[in-house]
Amino acid sequence: MRKNAATIAWLAAGLLIALALWASLSSLNWAVIIKWLPRLSQGALLTLELVAIAVVAGLILALPMGIARASRHWYVRALPYGYIFFFRGTPLLVQLFLVYYGLAQFDAVRQGPLWPYLRDPYWCAIITMTLHTAAYIAEILRGAIQAVPPGEVEAARALGMSRAQAMLYIILPRAARIGLPAYSNEVILMLKASALASTVTLLELTGMARTIIARTYLPVEIFFAAGLFYLAIAFVLVRAFRLLERWLRVDACQGR
Repeated sequence: MRKNAATIAWLAAGLLIALALWASLSSLNWAVIIKWLPRLSQGALLTLELVAIAVVAGLILALPMGIARASRHWYVRALPYGYIFFFRGTPLLVQLFLVYYGLAQFDAVRQGPLWPYLRDPYWCAIITMTLHTAAYIAEILRGAIQAVPPGEVEAARALGMSRAQAMLYIILPRAARIGLPAYSNEVILMLKASALASTVTLLELTGMARTIIARTYLPVEIFFAAGLFYLAIAFVLVRAFRLLERWLRVDACQGR
């Protein structure tokens, strides 16, 4: 009896939520949303570009740091630990402002060869996002390396492999499978964090939405459409990583 009452209560609550959602959606100005979809699509493409470059470059930068963090020697772990501590301990927004506004305060930077890039919000966003995500990926890689069963490492050494060969052919491939689910989460987090690039005048998806709102004065409709773009991109990324995990047999590798 109690189960039936609970089921009825949940169905009633779900029905009320569905009705409220339907009333909200029906009151939206869909003509405005459809009109500005091409501009939002341009912002979504820039968002994808920023995230793709940042997570790939961050992975390349994180590889040596993750290996160093897994070292038994403290002097090898010290430098990457300081880097990771700074970028994980400070907000991405603060880091972005330091790169975009802070570096311009130094004459050596303004007169240096990198100034054409450092004054461009596009490159500042990519640099900051890359450095930020590299710290998290390095920690993911460290944990994955340390999660590799010691027996496999001992077997590699018993076969006559050097430490470098064991790392290249045994530890890193296994760590890649172990750390892939956490890496996929980091990619999704960077997708959402890319919205901060709009604070430095970059017209990615959120920046484009804010620009359109300044013209239409319809924040609900435009942010609703932008949110749908984020949901669609996140869904595609999640499904792509799920297929990659299935292809690499991550569940079997982790013994689940």
